[in-house]
Amino acid sequence: MLLQLIDIMVLLLLPVGAIAIVDDWFFRPRRRLIAHPAPHVDPPLVRLVYGVLPVFIFAGVVRLFFSQRLDFSLVLLVVVAVSLVVFLADMLFMRPLRRAEQARSGKPVSASTEPVVVDYARSFLPVALGVLILRAFLFEPFRIPSDSMMPTLYAGDFILVNKFSYGVRLPVVNTRIFDVGLPERGDVVVFRYPPDPAINYVKRVVGLPGDRVRVLGDRIYVNGEVAPWVELPAYSDGCYEQMQRARETIGEHVHEALYCNTLEDLTVAPYPSCKRSLDRGYFCSPSPAGTPDHGDRPEYVVPEGQYFMVGDNRDNSADSRYWGFVPDENLVGRATRIWLSVDFRRGLDWIWSRMGRKVD
Repeated sequence: MLLQLIDIMVLLLLPVGAIAIVDDWFFRPRRRLIAHPAPHVDPPLVRLVYGVLPVFIFAGVVRLFFSQRLDFSLVLLVVVAVSLVVFLADMLFMRPLRRAEQARSGKPVSASTEPVVVDYARSFLPVALGVLILRAFLFEPFRIPSDSMMPTLYAGDFILVNKFSYGVRLPVVNTRIFDVGLPERGDVVVFRYPPDPAINYVKRVVGLPGDRVRVLGDRIYVNGEVAPWVELPAYSDGCYEQMQRARETIGEHVHEALYCNTLEDLTVAPYPSCKRSLDRGYFCSPSPAGTPDHGDRPEYVVPEGQYFMVGDNRDNSADSRYWGFVPDENLVGRATRIWLSVDFRRGLDWIWSRMGRKVD
């Protein structure tokens, strides 16, 4: 219900914002000039627009924060473009008109005040441009939306993505300007989901171009060799119960993996101990030894210029086993560190011990 209300406010944000911008830029200065030195009075409908606008902006920020499909670089580019147009148009055209009207009225210069929208445009322009450059060429924050990379990454982890690890690209169009490096086997990578590039995914690179990759019994085989694997005690956290766990080495990266060697999907059921808003948990009931795993796949040969990605949570990850390879042009960057960890599905559960942790 709350998300539906937020979506409605986001839809209304554009027309309400446009009304506020037009009024503040074109009509409000005249009302102030006429009323000077007395305070000006906005019409009732305009007062309503100015009153609800901050609420709608807040709703837009919340929706942007949780959206997986919205390109934030595009949003920043639009903010930069609009701010620049407003600033230049006011400097070249609107400001001289306001001063001319003030002079004709015979009132003091203080009667012709600068519109708030122009002040905001001048303030937002350098900030938005700086953030756009930072996100496009250096580091970009990314929120982990799912459990597919547990226990390396939790849903609610906020990570920093190194944007120049695999080449510098132009924002929005993602055209590579020049090469810097290539993904290495075992890297945790953020990329644009091939079936729907508007969505960002995060997985681990297990297959490079030309590699022969196979997944058998939740273990990774590359070019006929199985990735080193040390079994660990079972994993339980109240939402995942009795999951099998192992320490795995892929390339230069040592990490933990969750798995359940079973022919069926994980058993999904509500658990009183699981405090997530989805109110469901996963229980591992392994099949007898020698039974094929439901995630088993035949050997793939990774095409040139593409990569094979797999999640560390082997039985709860939609990855290359199901939808194919990731082209080089879809790469966003390499995950480096967790800078914040807040599980919203558990009611703003802050996990302080994860903050600052290196992603390996």
